[in-house]
Amino acid sequence: MKNIKDFNLEELKEEIIGLGEKKYRAEQIFKWLYVDKVKEFDDMTNLSIELRDKLKANYTMCNFKILKKQESSDGTKKYLFDVLDGNAIETVLMEYHHGKTICVSSQIGCKMGCKFCASTGIKFERNLSSGEIVEQILAVEQDIGDKISNIVFMGIGEPFDNYDNVMKAVRIMNNPKGLNIGARHISISTSGLVPRIYDFANEELQCTLSISLHATSDEKRSSMMPVNNKYNLSELMQACKDYIAKTNKRISFEYALAKDNNDNLEDAKALVKMLKGMLCHVNLIPINKIENGKFVKSTNENIIKFRDYLNENGIVATIRRELGSDIDAACGQLRRKNLKNQEE
Repeated sequence: MKNIKDFNLEELKEEIIGLGEKKYRAEQIFKWLYVDKVKEFDDMTNLSIELRDKLKANYTMCNFKILKKQESSDGTKKYLFDVLDGNAIETVLMEYHHGKTICVSSQIGCKMGCKFCASTGIKFERNLSSGEIVEQILAVEQDIGDKISNIVFMGIGEPFDNYDNVMKAVRIMNNPKGLNIGARHISISTSGLVPRIYDFANEELQCTLSISLHATSDEKRSSMMPVNNKYNLSELMQACKDYIAKTNKRISFEYALAKDNNDNLEDAKALVKMLKGMLCHVNLIPINKIENGKFVKSTNENIIKFRDYLNENGIVATIRRELGSDIDAACGQLRRKNLKNQEE
């Protein structure tokens, strides 16, 4: 059966007309799903019993089940969700002074093979549908009894490798008749799929684009991120400049600091040279140590020096607050552990 959450409002109207019903019923259903957040078709009490029976016969609600939940001392919650086909995905809830932020996954597994990511080495299974992406928000909101205010696409998977479903999910999240999450409160991260950066510039969405950069030379970046072998730094930087020129929106560059790798003063100088004059912000990330990973977190002293050098030379830089450090914080760790337990 089809997942009813895979449809945006206009598509849902077509589906409802196909069932022989008036299209205004679609707005009622949309409200039940995303405003009232019901979990069963029978709870849609302003629909006729006949229509509810049609919905049950043709669609699923795709209600995720929590396989495991970890909670950090800082309030961060990490969920492992059963996506109802034998696979599992991770979603993280983070508490900030400006509200609750959820980090969603876009794929089951990832093809990118970044050497510092816990998703690497776990088999890629499939893309998540738009409804499965949105369901992560609904499932967390149901668990905590509160509303999510910010979305970041920085969980398992490369969002731009599942471009169409991610764009549809964003528009469902953004719809004022649905979840009504402002586009400026949604951030989408990519490892650097250059053609999709150009596509995204044409979407006319107010979402923030985040680029996983992590190095200032092709040699170093390719050793960390194989995607750089296909789209090198020169191509990536040109795409970023073209994106800024078209949208007049600031890009956030993610830079994970690894000890004795990309965290010295020479790297900072090269980063300043690379980003000088661009409308951007650098988000410095103390890297998570992962099982069998060769990269370890830079020292606090180096992280602060790196940030200060960027700021002193005209590049706005901040250090990402470390959350969930006492649980399986890195993307993929909880799923990796779950798969290992299944094998044992």
